[in-house]
Amino acid sequence: MDMLTDEQITEAAPADWRKLGQGLHARYVIDGFAAGVRFLAEVAEAGDTLGHHPRVAMGDGYVDLKLISDDAIYRHEGAEHVVEWVTQQDVDLARRITEIAAGQGVAADPGSITTIELALDTAHAKAIAPMWAALLTGGTEAHGRGTTGDDVRDVTGRVPILWFQDTDEHETPRQRFHLDVWVAPEVADQRIAAAVAAGGVIVDDSQAPSFTVIADQDGNKACVCTSSR
Repeated sequence: MDMLTDEQITEAAPADWRKLGQGLHARYVIDGFAAGVRFLAEVAEAGDTLGHHPRVAMGDGYVDLKLISDDAIYRHEGAEHVVEWVTQQDVDLARRITEIAAGQGVAADPGSITTIELALDTAHAKAIAPMWAALLTGGTEAHGRGTTGDDVRDVTGRVPILWFQDTDEHETPRQRFHLDVWVAPEVADQRIAAAVAAGGVIVDDSQAPSFTVIADQDGNKACVCTSSR
């Protein structure tokens, strides 16, 4: 199914929904966990009917929904690419979910929706992306998944998208921020090994297993952290 343009999405999406990043997002305010479950049960039925389902996160007083198609078609210079993006099936389901919310008296709160992406300036995206994919997700499969570029996109959606902004060659400056990648203690060594195998370097393991500092080929650092001391 063809991907929709931002303009098409804005025109077609119900008022409850906002296009952020690659997906269509909504937040609904719920009165307790049971109310959230009732709402999601009807959403699930609608998804079954349409053959498509949202990604769901529920917390204290809210249900967050994200709609995105993993088989959207992007056409460029005569070629077709399969990417993750909003398609008509997402808009159709968004409309149905909006109807369900109205029927149950569940209010939308679009102004509180936020989605986070990470951006890393580099002249070597293709070289360093596998290391970041392995570090963030445990394997290199996330490198370029659902995109025509080198983005790191976790299939589970638990890790924010990491994309690479092209820059000229330059000396590595002092890093102004780093990522703390928290994993279960029993998989920390495996995660570190995966990052190293994908091109990373262990910079400092003096505080392991609490945290281990790893750098990519550009010198950008991150820490693999655990609750163990």
